[in-house]
Amino acid sequence: MKKQLLKMDIQMFGGLLSKDTKLGMKSTGATYEDLPGLQSVPEIGGDPEQVDVTVLTDATKKYIKGIQDMDSLEFTFLYENAIFKKLQAVQLSDKEADFQITYPDGSTCTFKGGVTVKMGGAEVNGAYQFTLSVTVSSGPDFTDAKP
Repeated sequence: MKKQLLKMDIQMFGGLLSKDTKLGMKSTGATYEDLPGLQSVPEIGGDPEQVDVTVLTDATKKYIKGIQDMDSLEFTFLYENAIFKKLQAVQLSDKEADFQITYPDGSTCTFKGGVTVKMGGAEVNGAYQFTLSVTVSSGPDFTDAKP
């Protein structure tokens, strides 16, 4: 008796591989320029603050949802002098830049914010990295992939 193997489409199980995720920036102009060397992308979004609405007759504390608290977004890059200097110039200009994360399925997330860059530490047999921190002033705005 010969066993027959079933063909399986792994993609039917869902999920999305992070490969080919890109971060683009535009400080002036109309198009986003991809920033090479991206190694990690943070969680996007934030939890709302809790507003205490407990009254003296309550036995337990009660809260309502407050304003969403958006932490700074920290992206890690493999060090490349030209990209580091480009981001550092935006930081030193004290102006905000527009950013766009493009996910492998074509969906995007856009946001705007102030830029801070810092050089990573060194270790034996390690590659240098730097961190781009964006203090978000507007967004994030998510857009579905175009069909």
